[in-house]
Amino acid sequence: MGDSGTSNVWQEKVSWAQSKRDASLAKVEPQLQGLPSPLPPNSQELPKSVLTTRELEITENYSVTELLDILRQRKISVEEVTRAFLRRAAVAQIATNCLTELLWDEAIARAKHLDALPEPTGMLFGLPISVKEHHGMVGPNVTTSVSFVSWIGKEHGSNLLLDTFWAEGCVFYARTTQPQSLMHLETNSNVYGRTVNPYNRDLTCGGSSGGEAALLGMRGSIFGIGGDIGGSIRCPAAHVGVYGFKPTTKRISATGQLSAMVGKETILSTVGPMAVDRASLSLFMNVALSAQPWRQDPSLTIKPWTPYTFTRPLKIAVQWWDGVVRPHPPMARALREVAAACRNAGMEVVDWDSEALDHRRGWEILSKLYWPDGGREVMGLLEESGEPVLPLTRFIIEEQGVRDLSMHELWEFCAQRDAYRAMYAQAWTATATATAPSSGSSEVDVILCAPSFGAATPHDRSRYWGYTAHWNLLDYPGAVFPVTTVDAAKDPVDATYVPRNEEDRFVHEMYAPERYVDAPVSLQVVGRRQEDEKVLAALGEIERAMGRG
Repeated sequence: MGDSGTSNVWQEKVSWAQSKRDASLAKVEPQLQGLPSPLPPNSQELPKSVLTTRELEITENYSVTELLDILRQRKISVEEVTRAFLRRAAVAQIATNCLTELLWDEAIARAKHLDALPEPTGMLFGLPISVKEHHGMVGPNVTTSVSFVSWIGKEHGSNLLLDTFWAEGCVFYARTTQPQSLMHLETNSNVYGRTVNPYNRDLTCGGSSGGEAALLGMRGSIFGIGGDIGGSIRCPAAHVGVYGFKPTTKRISATGQLSAMVGKETILSTVGPMAVDRASLSLFMNVALSAQPWRQDPSLTIKPWTPYTFTRPLKIAVQWWDGVVRPHPPMARALREVAAACRNAGMEVVDWDSEALDHRRGWEILSKLYWPDGGREVMGLLEESGEPVLPLTRFIIEEQGVRDLSMHELWEFCAQRDAYRAMYAQAWTATATATAPSSGSSEVDVILCAPSFGAATPHDRSRYWGYTAHWNLLDYPGAVFPVTTVDAAKDPVDATYVPRNEEDRFVHEMYAPERYVDAPVSLQVVGRRQEDEKVLAALGEIERAMGRG
């Protein structure tokens, strides 16, 4: 990385990283013209002012499976598709600041190679795929910073999942932003700055896979790879109105990705899909697991992807709130509307009592296990370069009771984690005590819940993780799907509500409908550990109840 490797001034290293990104964007041809200045609050119409009619058709008119179909039939060339998404990604970068690198030369070379093959090969033939930066990249001279200034220019490479997708014929064309330390539900770093929401620049795109979300929210991508340890796929997907899936850990390999605290097993992260349509979630899982990755990564569960089919109406438990923080009015309305649609479709809908299950206690355990070293490694990486500690990094490490655990304390918190998981599983099993149909148990199939207390938050205010991170503690798979948007007429402030605690007060006082203009509102479907296929099948049933195909 040249002189940046010997510099002691963090701003100089940042300048090198940003110049590298800007040089990759300068390769776009033809150059982008027609963008307004200043940019509008909502970026959704920007592509129409820049891209050609053909580029708009390619990037807007197809689901992932439809695009794959016409690529396999060679009704369209891989190069034409790749160029269209490269240019749209560049528009998304200008609008939202979502990229760490545009792989212009590499992607076009790959597309030309695929077009030159005698026959299309692979389940992902010609599909453009964007990737969260810390997962790495296929190819030579790869560097990855994970948004740590001290790691700018750090040599990296590919990983098992990327190699699998590459072997199935995809085109990697963009790498996307993440926050300082990866542990924010907002995407902001000293390396690349803040990534904003493509529907409202005054709101966050979420984190830590926020660059992926912003790119998908602009349809600069339709299929991306994120990661999740506390909501990092589901929160950003929800904030921009796209689909995201957090699998059970150890179904998808994370081997090869770069992050801090490697070897920590207290709470594990998982890689998963983010996409513009529901079917892509299953496609991602099927392709990843068809390669039998457990033969190379022995930590993985040996479990092929086996689609689930319901033979009776779903039994859905609705978590109206988590017992700590009340959802904002738009989120509560989304829950009511989807629950009503499920009832009307003949599903059984019951309540999920999170107060009795003490979700606050879950966070007390989880927050300790995120940083069993008290945040020493992460804070040390920041101190090494001298970069400032951002507010949400300081909040999550220094204001949540995190401390450097002794070995015996670590054992104790792991034991508490396991006991909490057992208690929760037993509570789920107990839902089968209601009148059971003749076909078998009437146990709850999935939980329908919020993926956040509300729509995307104003910047630097994503301080409550409970609606996503709780399921990481339990290691439950969860899928996020779009439902509605904030509507000032339908979603007024509840002036009579009295907050239950300080977190609830902070969240309640944040809400004013005019603050959330055009913001998407999404919901989350959660299932038992290892029931990933069932979660995605349930999502399909719920969306059909909503009138979607």
